[in-house]
Amino acid sequence: MAEGVNVRFAGELQKFVQSKAGKSGLYGSVSEYIRDLVRKDYEREESRKWAWLRSELKAGATAGQEDFVELDAESILAEARASRTGR
Repeated sequence: MAEGVNVRFAGELQKFVQSKAGKSGLYGSVSEYIRDLVRKDYEREESRKWAWLRSELKAGATAGQEDFVELDAESILAEARASRTGR
């Protein structure tokens, strides 16, 4: 079951929120309007996170073959073993 959250508005904010709901508004209730605002904010935040990830990955995704270094697993393991033993 969803946990409830109560929010109180006063003055101009209350009038504004109430104008978005009911007969004259786009929403059936103030709760519906608030849920839509929170949902849109959540979607914006998720979109921002994905945009950041895409920008971080872009360099690797658009790099040419000459930008990559060929690695050998055995060499990496040997180097790790040597550094672990202090050689």
